[in-house]
Amino acid sequence: MAQQWPDRLWLVRHGESSGNVARDAAHAAGLTHIETGGRDVDVPLSPLGERQSRALGSWFAAMPAEQRPNVVLTSPYRRARQTAALIHACGGVVAEPPDFILDERLREKEFGILDRLTRHGIERLHPDQAEFRRILGKFYHRPPGGESWCDVILRLRSALDSVSLHHGGARVLVVAHQVVVLCARYLIERMTEEQILAIDAEGDVANCSVTEYLFDPDYGRSGGLVLKAYNQVAPLQQQGAPVTAEADAPAGAR
Repeated sequence: MAQQWPDRLWLVRHGESSGNVARDAAHAAGLTHIETGGRDVDVPLSPLGERQSRALGSWFAAMPAEQRPNVVLTSPYRRARQTAALIHACGGVVAEPPDFILDERLREKEFGILDRLTRHGIERLHPDQAEFRRILGKFYHRPPGGESWCDVILRLRSALDSVSLHHGGARVLVVAHQVVVLCARYLIERMTEEQILAIDAEGDVANCSVTEYLFDPDYGRSGGLVLKAYNQVAPLQQQGAPVTAEADAPAGAR
């Protein structure tokens, strides 16, 4: 039977974005809105995010060619595409088109009417949604026009099926977003709501951190992916790049 899963799978959150910086500034000033200058999909990396992405690229580049990623899937959001491109530019992957794939199923969680609002803004402008989230929890709460974690998980099931179908035996790098990394863990490791939210409560997924899985042929009936590292920031530390772990959205929305 042909191997269905990649030999290695890396899940990487994008580098620090200008939206992360704007969010911190808005919270510090007590504002209701986070000013990103446009659509969330168009938010670029900050200068520090570019440095983090190059540091991660150099870390991958230090691996032997036969161990580096040879397939790259990335969210279509600008900050994720930039991160993947900088990793590639630094020699971190051996993939070339068509093995450098944009996949909209890896996009950021959509926040709907809560988009670009701080926690203060949500509580002031949409107190009903703040209360719904308190009652339902972040796993099931879907703001109008947005997504719950369950909605993200639904599209990620399809994305992981595609990885299994098309990239068995490959070394796959996925560049995406904080909630995507967590929801992918939920699926791959067959977690419960309580288990994944406990991991989320421990702290944010760091920018350009690495979550890595290795294929184990003896895992389960036909082999499977086994977690090797989660939220690993050693690649940045080794290259002297500052580690940041800002959330992509206020805690009341993400």
